Amino acid sequence: MGKLFGTDGIRGEANQYPMDAQIAFSVGQAITYLLKTPNHRTRIIIGKDTRISGYMLESALESGITSMGGYPYLVGVLPTPGIAFVTQSMRADAGIVISASHNPYQDNGIKIFSGNGVKLSDDEEEKIEKLILENKLPQMVPPAREMGQAFRLEDVHGRYIVFLKNTFPRDLTMEGMKIILDTANGATYKIAPDTFFELGANVEVIHHTPNGLNINDHCGSQHTQDLRKRVVEARADIGLAFDGDGDRLIAVDEKGQEITGDQVLIICAQKLKEKGKLKNDLLVSTVMSNLGLKVACKKYGIQHHASKVGDRYVLEDMVRLGAIIGGEEAGHMIFLEQHTTGDGIITAVQLIAAMVEAGKPLSELSKMMDIYPQKLINVEVKSKPEISSLPKVMEVIKQVESELGDNGRVLVRYSGTQNMCRVMVEGPTHELTDKYCKQISEVIKNTIG
Repeated sequence: MGKLFGTDGIRGEANQYPMDAQIAFSVGQAITYLLKTPNHRTRIIIGKDTRISGYMLESALESGITSMGGYPYLVGVLPTPGIAFVTQSMRADAGIVISASHNPYQDNGIKIFSGNGVKLSDDEEEKIEKLILENKLPQMVPPAREMGQAFRLEDVHGRYIVFLKNTFPRDLTMEGMKIILDTANGATYKIAPDTFFELGANVEVIHHTPNGLNINDHCGSQHTQDLRKRVVEARADIGLAFDGDGDRLIAVDEKGQEITGDQVLIICAQKLKEKGKLKNDLLVSTVMSNLGLKVACKKYGIQHHASKVGDRYVLEDMVRLGAIIGGEEAGHMIFLEQHTTGDGIITAVQLIAAMVEAGKPLSELSKMMDIYPQKLINVEVKSKPEISSLPKVMEVIKQVESELGDNGRVLVRYSGTQNMCRVMVEGPTHELTDKYCKQISEVIKNTIG
């Protein structure tokens, strides 16, 4: 049996190892056992997105937790950041999210939040993994009288909506604003419309009828074509696309143009700086961010730090360096003064607040940064050896880097969740980025593809 945890919890095809009922049961047992303390019942929140496999995994986790003497609290369909919020507000010991984020319906995943609403550390994940893979759990179960019982929480939607609305400044209003939402047939399908409606906006929703099989299916943050079209047709002020579990956002301006995560970051960071509220004048993003973000930060007097890819690493660096805003180009934003984790709805609320305060349309605000041409190719690979251990690959990377000089950059990394090598090249023109990206991808394909 291989390693269970990837960069974002455990993930895989539902009903197949490691995303089967047996592993979910063991995860429930392991986390309950690890969090046991004398005279205390381990309390764990369980929430999920709209995938059909969520029922099976939810039941298996619930069984594992109760068998080890813990108390699972089931909240049903709720965005990932909503589960982090409930975990914190209920002072539970942990929160478990059943979701594979923006992946198709046949995949699913399990990620775990600690009691303070942040994702588990590598060390904690290793302990869980060890208990499961070494098959020690069956000997650790308590006697029947010490088994736990499960509860269903009915009022979490309302609680979470109040929390979300409170992140919008009281002196601002969304009245008169037309917003189109694409909820990806996922976890935000009820919460997002209710939140923006209660904040006074004129709301229209697309892709909000989940059936267990249509999550992220040509919709949501990965596929904005329907949203872009609808925004223009309806003459809306903004379009907001969430992913399946609601922790990321892609915005569309009133002209139907997609706005990148980097653009959202600079718009919000600059607005905070203007108000003297940008702590340490610092913005954290990842190495995947467009070169244009770095240039824009310089222009507005904002310090910029690039972390490793993954919202967990962004958060770690934000805490370490004292930043209150950070995120990923792909739409994962963290506003630390509002929440402990990335939240697509909070990101949308902050972006709209910046638009209302500036009194400008999103298309104008997005011009705060120039986007350097960027090409990304995902190469399917059979194995993932260290890139630095592949002489031919290193040679082509160095060659491209020297040809680009200061006018671009190269980033080659493996996906944390799939057998893919991601090749990204930024440069002065689309032709050059295209050419260089294909050149590197070809070498990788011939070496490990």
